[in-house]
Amino acid sequence: MINAIFGKKIGMTQVWAEDDTVVPVTVIQAEPNVVCQVKTTETDGYEAVQLAFGEIKAKKVNRPMAGHYNKYGVEPKRKLREVRVENASEYKPGDLQTVAAFADVKKVDVQGTSKGKGFAGVMKRYGFAGGPGGHGAHFHRAPGSIGQCATPSRVFKGVRLPGHMGCDTVTVRNLEVVRIDEEQNLILVKGAVPGGKNGIVRVRMA
Repeated sequence: MINAIFGKKIGMTQVWAEDDTVVPVTVIQAEPNVVCQVKTTETDGYEAVQLAFGEIKAKKVNRPMAGHYNKYGVEPKRKLREVRVENASEYKPGDLQTVAAFADVKKVDVQGTSKGKGFAGVMKRYGFAGGPGGHGAHFHRAPGSIGQCATPSRVFKGVRLPGHMGCDTVTVRNLEVVRIDEEQNLILVKGAVPGGKNGIVRVRMA
């Protein structure tokens, strides 16, 4: 079976559980994903299906992608992603993957792209303590010493320094599925998931 679906992070809210506790949830809208290309060991060397999702006007699809969709008889979509499966020959172009497949799933892994923070210092990027905050100190938010003297006369690889922060692929594992809304194609998972609002996420059965 296809154990994943791609959707859009709507945002966070809270719902009431059966034991009258408030549960913070992230709402993920996963419109039906359409199987586009089927990849098998004989043709491609591995087993996978290509899922298309996201609405897009036909005139905005470039010619190479339009030809790809026409080849398999699938209406053009905004995004294409692959999912590994055990036996890809069970599927054919046009099959749908919906949130109904997650009706009996208790835990999921959610993968997304984290929010971009731009250039960040070591205190924000890695949680360094920094120096004293008083006026007499001249060491506040700098990283401090990063290497040795004449031996080895270089900085070791992997030293944590200021730099670009965010925009990483992040996976949060074993999030509890709180609710499935098949009418509105919604998946409510307990806790936070990576990325900002309207970001693309992959929901995979844990």
